[in-house]
Amino acid sequence: MPQTNFGSEMLWLIIVAAGLGTYLIRLSFIAFFGRLDDIPERVEQALRFVPAAVLSALVVPQFVYADGAIALSADNLRLFAGGLAILVAWKTEDILATLVAGMGALWLLSFLFG
Repeated sequence: MPQTNFGSEMLWLIIVAAGLGTYLIRLSFIAFFGRLDDIPERVEQALRFVPAAVLSALVVPQFVYADGAIALSADNLRLFAGGLAILVAWKTEDILATLVAGMGALWLLSFLFG
């Protein structure tokens, strides 16, 4: 198998290009919406879902994956603790209560079954 050997210059060029590309994409939205007097209602409605979608994309894999494979079994303690945290968040709408319930459940389950 051929081995590629990137020099440090190439690595820095890739990092700078990725950073610049990300910056320009974000700047394009700021510049576009800055030219509008009023953001269309449908766009505002769609943008309300972005934080929940991003948070879900970051958190859900931690619940359902273990050791690189999907783990939807009784051995996955994080799944149970996350489920309890979701219930507490839904019922109380309190971030601190959600964190305490989720982490407390994970620690307790790990102590008992881990």
